[in-house]
Order: sequence, then C-alpha cells, then structure tokens
Amino acid sequence: MPSRMKAVGFKKHLMLEEEESLFNFEQAIPEATGHDLLIKIEAIAVNPIDVSVRLNGTETYETPKVLGWDACGIVVAAGSEVSLFEEDDLVFYAGAFDRPGSNAEYQLVDERLVGHAPHGIDIAEIAAMPLTSLTAWESLFEKMRLELEEPSLNQDKTILIINGAGGVGSIATQLAHLAGLHVIATASRPETIAWTKGHGADQTINHRRSMPKQLHELGYENVDYILGLNDIDGHWKEIAEMIKPNGRIVSITRNEQPLDLGLLKSKSAEFMWEWMYTKSYYQLPEMITQHEILEKIAALLEQGRIKSTANQIIDGINAETLKAAHALIETNSSIGKIVLCK
Repeated sequence: MPSRMKAVGFKKHLMLEEEESLFNFEQAIPEATGHDLLIKIEAIAVNPIDVSVRLNGTETYETPKVLGWDACGIVVAAGSEVSLFEEDDLVFYAGAFDRPGSNAEYQLVDERLVGHAPHGIDIAEIAAMPLTSLTAWESLFEKMRLELEEPSLNQDKTILIINGAGGVGSIATQLAHLAGLHVIATASRPETIAWTKGHGADQTINHRRSMPKQLHELGYENVDYILGLNDIDGHWKEIAEMIKPNGRIVSITRNEQPLDLGLLKSKSAEFMWEWMYTKSYYQLPEMITQHEILEKIAALLEQGRIKSTANQIIDGINAETLKAAHALIETNSSIGKIVLCK
C-alpha cells in the first residue's frame, strides 16, 4: 500500500467560483487502530451538508478540511478491536461529522457506523444511500416510533413529507410506503412530482402554495406525522396547523428564527430534531445502531423492496468534479443524489 493519498479539501470558507474553494492535495494515509476501518474509496455521493459546511464558517484551517459523508469502498486494513468486518469487504457508510470525510482515496471510519454493501447493486447506487437512509430511518422508526415490519399497524395513518424529491425525501417516501402509511409528499415541478410518486408517494402537494388548503382539497383535515426536510422557518405555522392532535413532527433542517412551540400545545403534538451524526458526535453507546440500520438497508436493496436514489453520476473524484457536484446542489433543483465514481 502506498504511504500517501490524494484528497480534496479547503482551508477557507469560500464561494464556489473562487479557486481555493476546493482544491486537490496530498497527505499521508492514516493508520487504522481500535474500532477503525481503513477504506479504499470507490464512489462517493455529495449532499447539501457538504455545500453548507464549505460555505458557512469563519475558520481558517492549517491542514485542509476534507468533506464527504457518503461512500462505498473496500476495507484494506482494520484496527485491533474490529470484529464486524474483514479485509476486502465491500462496505458503505456516511461516517462521522467531526472526522475527515470521503473526498479522498482512503478514509478511516468506525466500524459501528459501517454496513456491508448490498450484493448485485452498482457501486454508484450503493454510495448514494447511507446518509439519507440513516436520516430517514432514524426519523421514521426511532423518532416517530413507526413499525416497518408490521404495516397493518399504520394502514390508517398518513404522513406528510416536505421535499419528497430530495435525497432524504426519496428514501423516506419508500420506507414510509413499506411501513404501510399513506404518503403525501411535496413537489413543485412535473419532474419532481414524477420522481416522488415513483419513489413511494401516494399523492403530492406543492410546498410553494398553501399546504393546509391543498390537504383539505385531497380530503384530509390533518396528518398523523410530518417529516420536515426543507425551510422549517417558512413552513412552521403550516406544520402546526396540519399536524393531528397527538401527532409527531420531525425536522432535519435547523431554524434561523425562534419556533413558536406554543402552536403545538393544544394538540399535545411532539416535535423532535433529527441529526444522524448525533450518535457518533457524542460517542453514544447506540452508535452500533447505524451499522444495524445499514445492514437492513442493504437487505432491502437486495430484495428490491427499495431502490437507490442515485440520479446523476459524474466520473472521477477530484476538485473539478466535486465543484461541479456542489454547483448542482447550489441550484436547489437537483433530484435524488449526485454520485462521483473513481
């Protein structure tokens, strides 16, 4: 194995058109110890969080910061405490927020955050799945406490997914549909409506118009669950209006203005945040559940019960291709996931 690797990073938070916003460099290949796996990366996916972290901040980094929280690759070395994987295993993962990311040739990842890659699936389709699958799974089955394998329990339940055509929405619609819920997702363009319905949504409404009014037109006074994946500030009053008494709301997008939780009081509705990095960031004992979730996602992919949300594939992993992927995400109109392959 070589001693050095290529990577893509940045030292300052810059706009994409600035040359140093993302650049190629070389660094030493890290050594796997403890529970860490050293992964040789074959494909990565780019998420809105990559763009957000690149843009937002005032720090200047002495060593380039490497982004990337989705990957598929091969285990080439393992720490002394590793028990879940062996060398040459093909794996997929979203990694940890506070460690160097997957925009590199090699990456260290704690085995408890890694799953065996599904068999018979293209690596680009595999790389598209980890972050969004973990986020959707934790939102639906941990925060909302839904049951996946007993869909009869949910047949009379309705969920509204705000931003159904995005990466998380594309997985959440499929998982909620599998769990037996009636799925209403938001989409505003013909192509996003078609994509969303193709990934498990029973009906769609437009989040750019009054959502309560459109729900009423579909015959619903309110919904049992709401998964907010976009602009919680702009949608909060509508969310509070649409949720059913004793309903559950989960959001993955942070608020920029104070949320009036009092709007939920008369309904005794629950509101929860979802950040899939919480378990690894705080080194919680339940970190292992991310391994378990990815194993279940791999099985669902192999069985054809869900499908990958890879939608745009770019050849090569370097500063130029990553800038192209970031630019697509910055349009706020991308559908599904953007994947880069070696």
